[in-house]
Amino acid sequence: MSGSGPEAAAWRIVTEREVMVKLRDRNFLISTVITIVVIVASLAISGFMSGRTETVDIAVTGPDGGQVVQTAGRLAELADSNVAFTSTPVADLAAVEQQVRDGEVDAGLVAGPEGWRLIGKESVNDDVNTYVTTAAQQLALQRNAEAAGTSLEELGRGGQVTGDVLDESAVDPGFAQIMTFVFAFLFYVASLLFGMSIAQSVVEEKQNRIVEILASAIPLRQLLIGKIVGNTLMAFGQLVLFAGAGLAGLAVMGNTDYVTQIAGAAGWFIVFFIVGFLALASLWAVAGSLATRNEDLQSTSTPLSMLIMIVLFLGIFASGTAQTVTSYVPIVSIVTMPARLAEGTAAWWEPLVSLAIMAATAYGIVVVAERIYRRSLMQTQGRLTYRQALSVED
Repeated sequence: MSGSGPEAAAWRIVTEREVMVKLRDRNFLISTVITIVVIVASLAISGFMSGRTETVDIAVTGPDGGQVVQTAGRLAELADSNVAFTSTPVADLAAVEQQVRDGEVDAGLVAGPEGWRLIGKESVNDDVNTYVTTAAQQLALQRNAEAAGTSLEELGRGGQVTGDVLDESAVDPGFAQIMTFVFAFLFYVASLLFGMSIAQSVVEEKQNRIVEILASAIPLRQLLIGKIVGNTLMAFGQLVLFAGAGLAGLAVMGNTDYVTQIAGAAGWFIVFFIVGFLALASLWAVAGSLATRNEDLQSTSTPLSMLIMIVLFLGIFASGTAQTVTSYVPIVSIVTMPARLAEGTAAWWEPLVSLAIMAATAYGIVVVAERIYRRSLMQTQGRLTYRQALSVED
């Protein structure tokens, strides 16, 4: 496609021009910096919120209630939970209920004939219920064991359970879901940002008749290649910055395990995006060549915008068999295959097969798009459809 001789270098000149235009665009630079700041800030806020300890104040009557709350606090600490417990002694049940009703404490704990009563205003936090219940049961067992002339250790002999993880490299499902959303969002933003930039550049050159001057100097094929390569390089650079910011943010927060586990999936996402964007970039260039003015872009770019929206929603919501199938569908696989890799549900060979399918499809799309681009770019009588552009003679 690139030819030979002086013409072969023409696409490089166009590529350099596309890159320099972007690098001089203040809006592009500012939006890139803001996005990086948002990524780092969101990770920092998430880490702060998840690491913050919540203190639960429980109103109690008598020393036994305070002992239960104190034991619940020790159990939470042993479990490395973000919940801490304090007790507020009050006179009687009525005082406990009044404190809970007024919101002065988070819950109340009073002794009953058959055990304990945990009181909440509208509901009882699951963590509070779990630790307080476990603490009350542990203390009751200890007292019953002493009354029977034995010990709690003897009663619990043989009942210990230890955890054993077979796959230590597995990614937490919740974190994998977050990464899937991030992949889909980055695909959506980058595809629209750089795609629309290509389309607007093409239609402006066509509307201002600059393309006629360019066409007399270099082949239109070289012009298209330069635009695709230039914008793909910029998209690649921006994604690398975003991914690097995210991984660095996780590392600074101390989540080095997450960095190790997710780095591979993030790398595959960038590779899939670059190969797929070669096809999308050519289609965006076609959308610009079919238009004769900026107002026409809304119509000529609608199919592409719809495709990008479909990929976004499939990437976020597809799961199970649907996710597996779409991870082999070109363009959609940009999001769904890295998502499967993040979840650990894809074998090592699957991304290679999916990428090969994507590359073959991208090549076919670029070939067809290049033909439409050449045939429609010099047509200035009005907006063309894809069928009309294909019927135009070279």
